[in-house]
Amino acid sequence: MKTAASQAETEDEDSDFKPLSAQQAAEWRQRHPTLSPWRIVAVQVLVAALVALAARWWAGSAAGWSAGYGGLAVVLPAALFARGMQRRRSSAGAAMAALMGWELVKIALTVAMLAAAPRLVPELSWLALLAGMVMTMKAYWIALLARSGVRRTD
Repeated sequence: MKTAASQAETEDEDSDFKPLSAQQAAEWRQRHPTLSPWRIVAVQVLVAALVALAARWWAGSAAGWSAGYGGLAVVLPAALFARGMQRRRSSAGAAMAALMGWELVKIALTVAMLAAAPRLVPELSWLALLAGMVMTMKAYWIALLARSGVRRTD
């Protein structure tokens, strides 16, 4: 059962919403350009390489390979996900199903790569592998913050 106060709050919230005109929507799209997922993958590749080189310099060859493999366990599934999501979908439901499906593939590939790590990386350092993974996963923030063409209107 709704009270008079909650009905008034709902009406106030509804009255604040104003749809954008076609021109306003075009201006908003111009101020907020889309970011290519391939740019994010490229930044992740760069970060993974830098982390692997830093780990090799600091802790030796085994740590460098481990950190590089950790970065690869993030980059490869992300690239597969980006490729899978490029196709246009006929409806919002199909797009959501594709998103969920490719995300599941991404997670499964990452888990499989981690399970295979002890057999593929000689003298595996789990700490270096984890550092490579975490740094590479967080690289998308760099890509989002450094994206060009975003203009603020104050």
